[in-house]
Amino acid sequence: MRYDFDEIIDRRNTDSLKYDFGKKKGMPEGILPLWVADMDFKAPTEVIDILVSKSLHGIYGYSDSNEEYIEVLEKWFSRYFDWEINPKWLVKTPGVVYAVTTAVRAFTDENEGVLIQEPVYYPFKESIEINNRKVVINELKLINNHYEIDFENFEQKIIDEQVKLFILCSPHNPVGRVWTREELIKLGDICVKHGVLVVSDEIHADFIYPGNEHFVFAALKEVFAEVTITCTSPSKTFNLAGLQISNVFISNQKLKRIFKNEIMKTGYSQLNIMGIIACQASYEFGHEWLIELKEYLNNNLIYLRKRIQDELPKVTLVEPEGTYLVWLDFSKYGYTDNEINEIMIRKARVWLDPGTMFGDSGIGFQRINIACPRKILEKALDKIIQSF
Repeated sequence: MRYDFDEIIDRRNTDSLKYDFGKKKGMPEGILPLWVADMDFKAPTEVIDILVSKSLHGIYGYSDSNEEYIEVLEKWFSRYFDWEINPKWLVKTPGVVYAVTTAVRAFTDENEGVLIQEPVYYPFKESIEINNRKVVINELKLINNHYEIDFENFEQKIIDEQVKLFILCSPHNPVGRVWTREELIKLGDICVKHGVLVVSDEIHADFIYPGNEHFVFAALKEVFAEVTITCTSPSKTFNLAGLQISNVFISNQKLKRIFKNEIMKTGYSQLNIMGIIACQASYEFGHEWLIELKEYLNNNLIYLRKRIQDELPKVTLVEPEGTYLVWLDFSKYGYTDNEINEIMIRKARVWLDPGTMFGDSGIGFQRINIACPRKILEKALDKIIQSF
């Protein structure tokens, strides 16, 4: 490999949320963190070099993206997803969560229903509750260790709760599903039938395991595009979360105007210049790095799977089809959630995300981030295996 993903980089004392704020969050000193979804790998060298060059320029005034920026995005989405975007669709925001929360405010009124599919990325629920909207849950069904959508319940919840907005997680975090074309079309047809807008969070779209394919929801049907706010970002793909950049695509110009107006109400305008530069550089020069990264992650998954099968037989790994986050079921131990967390944190001294963060259907589960050098993953598994 050209890039060294085995390199262990000391992230402590760098103001890292993952490594430096454990004590503030009640964690013991020296705990090994594999929780929050950022990677322990350096961004592509080409991206670092461009950021350094801009930094040395020494002037960091108001900035915006140019034509080359959108051209790079056009090439990326066409190459990887066969999706032809239009510059008129683009709205840049400082993050996908910001975009999701903006959409909740822009397209619903207080007490109106917003539907999510739990267990799911917890900021979805937070964005609904903090804005005094009604959380409506269509719980995913775990069948033969594979999560599926309860379409009948999905449609009934829309009808009964008068749902105005659906937040789609695609690929799904934390359960790792990469929705099929048929599943997405079925969801979309129901939403169109009942006049439901869709916010499609596709931030993990670049992490798909062999045998699966990501479909951009808005690209499947023209009528889907007309009701969809598609949220993308290079932040997960190239480990740029701290630079705060996301690209939101809204082909329906009326929806776009409403969305942009809601952004204006927050007082937000230009993006972080480093985020713009890093996004463009990543999509332009990061192809080879991403190919090697995905191979490394797949090998980490193979390693994790074997260790669990051989040494933690009571733990069930829900096979991920995408993302670098793996959903582990500890329920066969018969412990309460608090007991599982105490063993993980106080005995193993490994910090994962407890399943209940993602909804009540996450009881008994833990989410582990495998985007780290193999030695770190090996150390974490050693500690967990010895503790259970």
